[in-house]
Amino acid sequence: MDAVDNVPSAFQRCLAEATDDVPATDGPADAAPGPAPTVDEPALTDAAQPDADASEPMSQDAIATETALPETAAPEAAVDAPTQAELDYQALYGDPYDPVADPTLPEPAQLPTSYDPWEGYNRRMHRFNNAVDRRVARPLARGYVKAVPRPLRLGVSNFFNNLGQPVSAINALLQGKPKQAGQSLGRFLLNTTLGIGGIFDPASDAKLPNRSEDFGQTLGVWGWKRSRYFELPFFGPRTLRDALGMAGDAPLSPLRQVEADRVRIPLQGLQLVDVRAQLLATDSLREGVEDDYSLVRDAWLQRRQYQIFGDRMLEDDDSLPDYLREENNPTVPIDAMPVLPADPGG
Repeated sequence: MDAVDNVPSAFQRCLAEATDDVPATDGPADAAPGPAPTVDEPALTDAAQPDADASEPMSQDAIATETALPETAAPEAAVDAPTQAELDYQALYGDPYDPVADPTLPEPAQLPTSYDPWEGYNRRMHRFNNAVDRRVARPLARGYVKAVPRPLRLGVSNFFNNLGQPVSAINALLQGKPKQAGQSLGRFLLNTTLGIGGIFDPASDAKLPNRSEDFGQTLGVWGWKRSRYFELPFFGPRTLRDALGMAGDAPLSPLRQVEADRVRIPLQGLQLVDVRAQLLATDSLREGVEDDYSLVRDAWLQRRQYQIFGDRMLEDDDSLPDYLREENNPTVPIDAMPVLPADPGG
């Protein structure tokens, strides 16, 4: 009788084992079911929990919390994990490209600084030169442009430029540029003869370049690379190196060799007016500038730096502005410096 009564119980245990609802037991069939082993309690609890939750409706807050958590975690995982394209790039080329740490990139551009320890004096002298320019030099230059036709003005500029070629030739030779020295000397001879004293410029048609060299540039090539800015009365922007260079060029100036004052002084005056007339085109660049002194100083020093060390730069460097490439950049020449009278007793 007992065996008959135990048949349903044995059948139920076999069904439970087949469906994995309860663990299999090795004990006798009529043993009373005991509590499940402690090791299997978490698994049973986790497995039973969804059934208990499914039987009860979820509140709206629980639904919102459960749906919000995966959405918040997903973007963080997507940001941290590299994309397939990044993995492919790293497999081919190694570490990802960092443009900041790329050793093949050139050095960052550095703005040039102006060496101007005498700025207080230079600013006062700049105001004085501007006053002289507004009242005397610029009105004369404008009148000269209106009164003299352009072909004649071009001939005057060619004449004075040709007078400076011997000085350029000597300084080019002192700087170790024999080819340029020969070209400057060739320009002087060709323009003086075929150009009728330099009024015309057949040397340019003969492909002889027009290079201007002075003793200030020679001192820079010899090693005096950095010199303080120094503005001279009437002569305008210079450096201390260039001021001393003017004294070296003065004895070589052809115009200063003219002893007759009635000839030399008018020629010097015409040369000053011609230089100022060529600079009229730059006046528009200075209009409305907040600090005219800084503009003139920085532009002049940059130009001067190129004149001294420009031969070391590549000729096809497109980054150089046009005004640095132009050889015709007039400044008040050494020829205009007054000649001291000779000692009567000497």
